Amino acid sequence: MPAYVFTPPPQPAVAVLGRSELFPARRVYCIGRNYAAHAVEMGHDPDREPPFFFLKTPDALLPDGATFPYPPETSDVHHEIEMVVALERGGRDVAVTDALGLVFGYGVGVDFTRRDLQAEAKKLQRPWEIGKAFDHAAPCGPLARAAEIGHPDRGAITLDVNGARRQTGDLDQMIWKVPEMIAYLSRYFELAPGDLIFSGTPSGVGAVARGDRLEGRVEGVGELRLDVG
Repeated sequence: MPAYVFTPPPQPAVAVLGRSELFPARRVYCIGRNYAAHAVEMGHDPDREPPFFFLKTPDALLPDGATFPYPPETSDVHHEIEMVVALERGGRDVAVTDALGLVFGYGVGVDFTRRDLQAEAKKLQRPWEIGKAFDHAAPCGPLARAAEIGHPDRGAITLDVNGARRQTGDLDQMIWKVPEMIAYLSRYFELAPGDLIFSGTPSGVGAVARGDRLEGRVEGVGELRLDVG
């Protein structure tokens, strides 16, 4: 065993439904503007332009039932409900027809965004990390194994805040489908077991406030509940 100058931090991981073993997280990829209605509400053309991705850090993962601490240096934190794709195999230049063979399972996630900081970064043509890759910005509920639920390509995706519906859509509204996302990413990165892909959010994104209760669902996949602290 190698020696380190200090004790390494714990391995970030996600729970698996019906299993005691955890899914070890390696990287967290997120696709931007993957639902046409969300692209429109963000002021962009919903045509099928090439996808783009950004990264969150695996230690930003937050489990189901946790409290999301309202982050510093912002007054405009937005929720974005998403289906999360978890990979158990990797590779480069993966064919679309082979892509689902890499998938371990699926979960429900929220891509929290410091919208004011993201908007400022966009205006200055700077990277988005300050608005996207902050602490606890990637909650993810327990993963449902593809071997048990298959590969969902349709079904309702919703988010309620304090019991009121904020976001609603359907997985079949994704511009880039899961196999296409995996294949495209593999052209630029060597994918590996433990990678997570947040697959985009439907329209209805909006601000959260301290004390809010969030309940997200993806039909056939699962649920995610969070409190904003």
